[in-house]
Amino acid sequence: MIVKGSKISDRYQIIKTLGEGGMANVYLAHDTILDRNVAVKVLRGDLATDEKFVRRFQREALSASSLSHPNIVEMYDVGEDDGQYYIVMEYVDGKTLKQILKQRGKLSITEVVDIMLQLTDGMAHAHDAYIIHRDIKPQNIMILSNGMIKITDFGVATAMNSTQLTQTNSVMGTVHYLPPEQAQGKGSTIRSDIYSMGIMMYELLTGLVPYKGENAVEIALKHLKEPLPSVRKINANIPQSVENVIIKATAKNPKNRYVDAREMHEDLKTVLDDSRKDEPRFVYKYPEQDLDETKKLDKELKALEEKTKEKKEEVIVEEPVKKRKTKEIEEDDDFYDEEPRKSNVFLIVLVSIFTLVVLVATIFATMYFGNSEVENIEIPDVSNMTTVEASNKLTDAGFNVVDDYKYVPTDEYPEGRVVKTSPEAGMKKKAGSEITLHVSSGEAVYIVEDVVGEDYKVAQGKIEGKCNCNVIFETEVIPEKDKKAKEGKVLKTVPAAGEKIKLGEQITIIIPEIEYKYPDFTKDWSMVKIEDFCEKHELKLSVKYEETDKYKEGTVIKQSREKDTVVTPGASLTITVAKAPEQEETIDVNPDDADVTPEDTPTED
Repeated sequence: MIVKGSKISDRYQIIKTLGEGGMANVYLAHDTILDRNVAVKVLRGDLATDEKFVRRFQREALSASSLSHPNIVEMYDVGEDDGQYYIVMEYVDGKTLKQILKQRGKLSITEVVDIMLQLTDGMAHAHDAYIIHRDIKPQNIMILSNGMIKITDFGVATAMNSTQLTQTNSVMGTVHYLPPEQAQGKGSTIRSDIYSMGIMMYELLTGLVPYKGENAVEIALKHLKEPLPSVRKINANIPQSVENVIIKATAKNPKNRYVDAREMHEDLKTVLDDSRKDEPRFVYKYPEQDLDETKKLDKELKALEEKTKEKKEEVIVEEPVKKRKTKEIEEDDDFYDEEPRKSNVFLIVLVSIFTLVVLVATIFATMYFGNSEVENIEIPDVSNMTTVEASNKLTDAGFNVVDDYKYVPTDEYPEGRVVKTSPEAGMKKKAGSEITLHVSSGEAVYIVEDVVGEDYKVAQGKIEGKCNCNVIFETEVIPEKDKKAKEGKVLKTVPAAGEKIKLGEQITIIIPEIEYKYPDFTKDWSMVKIEDFCEKHELKLSVKYEETDKYKEGTVIKQSREKDTVVTPGASLTITVAKAPEQEETIDVNPDDADVTPEDTPTED
C-alpha cells in the first residue's frame, strides 16, 4: 500500500485508495503538473518482481494507450518509479456495473439497452484498432451519474498480430463470462468479446450469471455444453427481440455470433422498435456442438481439473508470498495458461516481410496491368437499408465498403439507415472500388426519452448525452397521498416522452414538490412517532405538559399546528401532553393523640 500524501515520480500525489485487486491497487491522485485528479494503478509490490505480471501490466497500458473513445477510460501515462510499476489514467467518478447490480439486483430493459449500445460502440472502436479486450464483465465497466459508461482494464487485452494468431496459448478472463473457444484453449477473436458482452447483458437483465459451479473448470464446462437459460423465463416482460440479441451473441459456435461489435451495436439500435415487436426467436444457422469434439473436450477438462487439483496441493508447501499470490488470483476468478514457448523471432520476421513484399507486388501488378480489363459496374441503390444489408449488397456487387461510415443528420431516414453512398448510386465504377456509406445519425430530431420515475440528475445526463438540448428543471406541487409523488424522481417531461423536437430546443424535467400536511396528533400518535415526523420534516419540537384527569397520562391533547395545514421545514411545533394531577398529601391523625398539643409533647433535656 502507498501512504496518503506520498508522490509517485515526484508528480502524482496520492489522495486515497480507490480499490484493491489481486494484481494491482488503484489510487486517487492529483497530477501536480497538470492540476487535475487522476487514477493511478500500481502493480502490487509482491508481483513487481514477477516478469509475467509485469508484462501483463505493461500490456494493459500499451493496449489502452492506442484507444481514444468516449466510452473507454483514457490512458495518460505509464512508468516505473523505484521498482513500482504504474499506469496513470482518467479518473472516473462513478460505480462499476457490478456495484450497481449488488445495490439494485437487476436493471430495466431500457437501461440495459442503453448501456449495451455504449459498450458495443466502445468495443467496435477497440476492434477497429485490432484490440481484443478478453475480460468484459460488469466489474470492468464504470457508469457515471449521467448514465455514460467507461470500459476499463485492458490488462488481458491482446493485439491481433502474427504472434497472437498462432494461438500457441492464451490468457483467459473471468470464467463466468468465458467464451467456449477460450475454455478450449483455442485463443481469442473479436467474436470472443461478443460472447462476453452477451453474458453480461444476460446478467444486467436478470441479476444472475447463467452458469454457476463449485470451481472454474465446472463453470467452463457449462459454457461449452449447456444451453443458455432463457431470460424470458426469468422475466416474461423482456421482448423476444432483446433475448435474440443475447442468443446470437452467446452462441457456442462463433460462426453463429455477430461478426463484430459494430453489427451487434446496429442490431441493438432497433431492438425496442415497434417493428420488432413480434419477432420470432433467433435460430442458429450453423450447428452449435460437435459430438466428437465434445467427447474430446470432456477428457481435456478432466485432465485440467486433475492438474488444477495438483497445483493447489503444491501451493500449500510453497513459500508464503507465492501462496498468497495464487489465492488472490483464484479469488479474482481469473485463471491462466502457462507462458507460451519462445518462438523463432527471426523466422517470423523473415516470413512476414516476404509475405508483405509478395502482397504489395500483387496489388501493384493488378492495379497497373489489370485496370483496362476490369469492367465498370453500376453502384446499386442501398438507401434506407441497414449498414449490414447495404454492405452485403455492395460487396456482392463487387465493391469494397469503407469501414469508416459518414454520419449525417436527417429526418428522411431512421437513425442507423443508409442515406446515400459516395460515389452515388447509379454511377459506374470498376470492381473493387471503395464505397463510403453515409448513415443517418438521427440527430436532426430527438425523440424525447421516457425518464419518468428516474432520478432527475440521471435523467438529465441521459437526455443531454443523446441530444444537444437545453434541459431545465421545474417543480410541481403534488399532495403527499399521490402515489406518483417520489422525491427527486422525474414526474414528467415537457415535451412528453415519445414526442419529437429539434436539436437545441428546450426540454423541461418536472420534479414533484411533495406537499406534506400536519396530521391530527391527538389520534393515537405516540411521542416517538411525533419525534420521527419532526426529524423527517426538520421541525423544531417543543413539548408541554398539562395536568388533567380527563385524559390518560401521556396522551397528546393539543398541537400548535392545526391538522391539514402545510408543513414548512424549520417551523416550530408545540405538543401538549396530558399529565396526571398531583395528589394532595393527607396526614392520618391518631384519636388518642387528638388532645395533645405541641406544648404537651415531651422533649429531651
